[in-house]
Amino acid sequence: MKRLAPAAALLCCLPAYAIEPLPQETMEQQPEFKVEVLQVTDIEPYQEAYAGFIGALRAQQIETGRNLRVNRVKVDFDVERGGFWSKLGVVMRIRQEAQRIAAAKPDLVLAIGTPATKYARGILEDAKVPLVFTAVANPLDAGCASLADCGPGVTGSTLYTNMGDALAMVRRVFPDARRIGMVHTDDENGVANVAAAAGSAPSLGMAVTARQVAKTDSIVPSLKALHQQGQGVQLFAVPLDTYYGLHRYEAANDLGDFSVENQVPVVTLAMVRVPGAALYIGAEFGKVGAMAGIQAAKILKHHVKPDVLPVLRQDKPTVLADPARLAALNVTLPATVAAGKTQAGNGFWQLEWTPTP
Repeated sequence: MKRLAPAAALLCCLPAYAIEPLPQETMEQQPEFKVEVLQVTDIEPYQEAYAGFIGALRAQQIETGRNLRVNRVKVDFDVERGGFWSKLGVVMRIRQEAQRIAAAKPDLVLAIGTPATKYARGILEDAKVPLVFTAVANPLDAGCASLADCGPGVTGSTLYTNMGDALAMVRRVFPDARRIGMVHTDDENGVANVAAAAGSAPSLGMAVTARQVAKTDSIVPSLKALHQQGQGVQLFAVPLDTYYGLHRYEAANDLGDFSVENQVPVVTLAMVRVPGAALYIGAEFGKVGAMAGIQAAKILKHHVKPDVLPVLRQDKPTVLADPARLAALNVTLPATVAAGKTQAGNGFWQLEWTPTP
């Protein structure tokens, strides 16, 4: 014991910093989070949602090159080149990818859009892989129990906007419009948007006439049939449908040209780029994607179960008006609407969101 005394004394005399504990991050290697991303088609709004998601993770110190590895799969069947597209084929591909992901056991899956969410969730739930969704028009259409409750193993963020309130906003800007035309495909979000608009319109003294097309079809014949040389619809509304973002925005461009030539206003019931649109109403994909990122960070960093987390959504939808397009249509904003406008980016006006009481 006496031989140990000098050593003990020497230890006590060492500088304090020599026995200070190392920083936590040097003692424990930071875990790498593995995230799979699944979506159907590659369109600009989905990229905005993804960028918002990644940005929110980065704000929580989760980022690629540091502690995050992302594998992103886009199911599209080469539809941009007019290739094969069928609902059954899409569902089968989503499920195949979901089975692959379930076997890989990532820390989390981000599903962008309704089809990816709806058809992957059961497989991922069985594998106990947390699922976070975004860019879903209505959670109910993605298999959720309610607008706020996703059910087992799932949470996320939605683009949901009360369609009655959105159409009421349309009426404020275009008070004489009573007949609305909508062109959509079998896109899950598009079908849901059209159904919601058709159900909400009558209470506002409006009516919706819709035509369904294939994703490779031209929109022009449907526009002509709905317009009926001025005897049909008075306004075109664009639903949240991937159709308008495909083929380099061919359908959106044709709709804009038809609007100009026939002096029929175009409004979009989603915050997507539509050349020629006079009015935009909806949640922003980037913001909604960031909300999904907030939920994902809680799951990854704090091991919160998805079931505990509610569906998030933008409190007040964004409303933008294109003054150049309004002028081309000889439309002047009603005084009550113009009073609340502010200047937004790209020369647009942002209008005050005023839902029905």
